[in-house]
Amino acid sequence: MSKSEASLNSRSLRDFRHSLPMELLKAREAAMARFRPMLRTFGLTEQQWRVLRALSEFDALDASELAKRSFLLAPSLTRILQHLEAKSLLRRSYDDNDQRRLVVEITAAGRRLFEQVAPESEQLYSGIEEEFGSERLERMYELLADFYEVLGTN
Repeated sequence: MSKSEASLNSRSLRDFRHSLPMELLKAREAAMARFRPMLRTFGLTEQQWRVLRALSEFDALDASELAKRSFLLAPSLTRILQHLEAKSLLRRSYDDNDQRRLVVEITAAGRRLFEQVAPESEQLYSGIEEEFGSERLERMYELLADFYEVLGTN
């Protein structure tokens, strides 16, 4: 590609800072900057919290369903499950009817930790809602859900 072609291509693209992926990443980082310090006080990463949160809604989940619900790739989920199992926050077992199917279950200790973290998480959500506005926040949830429904591959 010649220098003039590269220049033309770069001028035809929208400004990098205002590309949709960058705006979504900036918004995610702004939100997670509120949650990460709180999660660290409980010794959790945001990915570990997503796993515990997903498991808290069900008694047990198939590992592939857990990966889908927590938006984690299988290799990352495997490492997270090993770590959380070592901390006795969940247990893994194979389905009696299908030994290929890994089932993940939150333990009593995992549920207790979830019950400690959840109120603090809700407090942070309340602060975000107060700053951003409940109507705007609800509209953003709706728009993001619509966006995912239209463009999502799952």
